Amino acid sequence: MNSDLTFSNKMKSFQLANESSPLSLTPRFIFPQSKRPNLSEVQSLDSIPIIDLSYCHDNNPLSLEVVHKISKACEEFGFFQIVNHGVPEQVCQKMMKAITKLFELPSEERESLYSTDHTRSVRLVNYYLKVEGGENIQCWSECFSHPWYPIDDIVSLLPEKIGTQYREAFTEYAEEIGSLVRRLLGLISIGLGLEEDCLLKKLGEQPRQRAQANFYPPCPDPELTMGLTEHTDLNALTVLLQSEVSGLQVNKDGKWISVPFIPNALVINLADQIQDCKIDVGWRWHFGGVSCRKKTTIEV
Repeated sequence: MNSDLTFSNKMKSFQLANESSPLSLTPRFIFPQSKRPNLSEVQSLDSIPIIDLSYCHDNNPLSLEVVHKISKACEEFGFFQIVNHGVPEQVCQKMMKAITKLFELPSEERESLYSTDHTRSVRLVNYYLKVEGGENIQCWSECFSHPWYPIDDIVSLLPEKIGTQYREAFTEYAEEIGSLVRRLLGLISIGLGLEEDCLLKKLGEQPRQRAQANFYPPCPDPELTMGLTEHTDLNALTVLLQSEVSGLQVNKDGKWISVPFIPNALVINLADQIQDCKIDVGWRWHFGGVSCRKKTTIEV
């Protein structure tokens, strides 16, 4: 993916879609001391589990071992990375390239997508840290969010120069990720001692599916701000494609652990709606956050 991100990592400045001047680390981005990332304390030696899905198929005795690893990762971390997952590398690269092109557009061309209206399904957004009794602190990021379908409605809102590229890339990516999610839900169900299709049935025949791409511009001082605050995801399962510069961190037992970039891997996050399925999973939910870096970081 290096070739796709060369321009972004060399950019001298980035301008948010709703701003009239280049991004700079002004006080509105600087987090209170207690909420700063403390990068020197982030652990990197023991990260989240890495699970190889190539062993998980019919008539393979190692399949149960994979199920056990997934269950253990869900119980202990709520996060894990998967390799040999079946999503073609070129599909992931194509998706990353398409979303990179969107954020590389001049701010005036992205401005039409920006909105603070939560009812608008396709939009560029900024996130904030809510400060009690004070002004909210803006995160060092810009995020593009939209439903999975219908793709024509999404593309019609994009600048014409990237619409065709995005349509093709996202259509392929969504099909592959949709199949992967169904597979993962089945493996998680089996690990809970349930029927393979239990979680899928609990979520319904047409679960709400959304895509979100997070863009974190180069930051002059990553110790002072965050790309995204500490949070849990509101959906059931998050599948995350990282660029080579990763800022993702997971909070386990009060300690932050970095999640490194692994070529051709996907990060899986067990999210809130699994808990809402009213199944006694016995798992603790863990928080994630994204620290900033001095190079561009992108997540899809």
